[in-house]
Amino acid sequence: MAVLAAIIPLSGGCQPKDGNGGGGGGVGRVSVGGPACPRPQASIGVQPQFNAQEQEVRALRRQGFQGDFFAQIDLARRYSGRDAQEKNLADPVESAVWYEMALSNPDGYAPIIARVDSRKGNRGGAGNKLNDCRAAERRGAYLSLDRMLDRMSSDERQQVRDRVIYVLSSQGAAGFRTLARLHDSAFGPFGDPTEGSPVDPRDLNQVKPPAAATLFTRNDVDVYLYNYLAAQAGDVAGYVMLKDFEKSSLERASLGSDAEAKARRWVPPYEFYPALAPDSGVPHSDEASTLGEAEGVALARVDELPFQHIGTALAYLRVVPQPVNSIKQLSPGDIQTFQAMLGRPTTGVFTSLEKVRAIQYAAVNGSARSQLALAVMYAEGVGVARDYARAFHWFAEADKQGSPEAKYAMSTYFSLGVSGVADQDKASAVSYQIDGALAGFKPSAQRLREVLAQVARTPRRPTEGNYR
Repeated sequence: MAVLAAIIPLSGGCQPKDGNGGGGGGVGRVSVGGPACPRPQASIGVQPQFNAQEQEVRALRRQGFQGDFFAQIDLARRYSGRDAQEKNLADPVESAVWYEMALSNPDGYAPIIARVDSRKGNRGGAGNKLNDCRAAERRGAYLSLDRMLDRMSSDERQQVRDRVIYVLSSQGAAGFRTLARLHDSAFGPFGDPTEGSPVDPRDLNQVKPPAAATLFTRNDVDVYLYNYLAAQAGDVAGYVMLKDFEKSSLERASLGSDAEAKARRWVPPYEFYPALAPDSGVPHSDEASTLGEAEGVALARVDELPFQHIGTALAYLRVVPQPVNSIKQLSPGDIQTFQAMLGRPTTGVFTSLEKVRAIQYAAVNGSARSQLALAVMYAEGVGVARDYARAFHWFAEADKQGSPEAKYAMSTYFSLGVSGVADQDKASAVSYQIDGALAGFKPSAQRLREVLAQVARTPRRPTEGNYR
């Protein structure tokens, strides 16, 4: 995946101003006494000054997606809009996402081995200070998140959940393990050890428990689901957690078949992080990294996709007035327009990832042709890693809009049954074949003629020997 912007990560220090997890007004080194809290440094580059805020947010998002605890805290604070210079970024849903990400981040509660002070015979030094700092940050983050969620509608809370699930799933097995803990009653409300949680256990037994502590519903099926997804990614820790979960009770072990079936059909809540453009003009950019070799190989194959599909997607998104068949027909300005829509550096040069994003962006915005193209990309592993569940999802979305090619593909899924994604269903297969033929798709029409020819034949009269 292309590098999004050149940054020089440095560590500074800052102390929360108050009990709300707020830092001291931006990135860099701010020292006001007390425990030293390392902070991601601003990006270093030649961007115009008026873009400084956007560049800093993108740098923080990049580190937040990669699991940097303090970057997640700073993102949440910035999106809360409490500081005067961040008012334009105010976005409660996005702020809640990053507070939840920080609270569920193991780096925020995992023990740090402090340096041993030989003169006093006990532990001390930077490790202890960092432990104290993280505990204070987590407590402030919890209070802020609770206030935000308490004021949100059920739809807004669902948006927070969906975005957290997407970001964690983009981290691969480690993210799936975190999602499993978030749903597991054996852990604290943030997947943390119960004894180290910022939530008072007594508060959980109240008639109305804290909103921040109940964002994710505890249920064993989802625990099994996410542990299973981690194990399927080849993660040893995920496999161990799955087996421990199964052994904990007979009832949990019995969930296996249902949870595995759900896992085979599972797709993230978003195709990619919602490329919204708030009033601030700073889009919520997707800074997920390519996870492994399969994703890298798939991305390298994107040029196997005829460019006309990308050109059609760009026209649907109104980046260009009409579809184009070649990248040579795009001006640098056209490409920059699309890059700005995604919140990516406006270089004027299309990257492989941005070509994929064009198809994805048009698909999620309702283009049946892009939905069909994306389905084929997932089925073939072109541009995106092969994923039959996602391929089925996008074939189904295109089918809802009447795409005859999608109907033909759906008939094939149901005719053969695909890796547990779509169970074999001959009746549904025939139904889709007929719909595709009526819509004028030739391969399906030919198959329908063959079926009708078989039906038209005079059936043989059964003999007595046929009855049992």
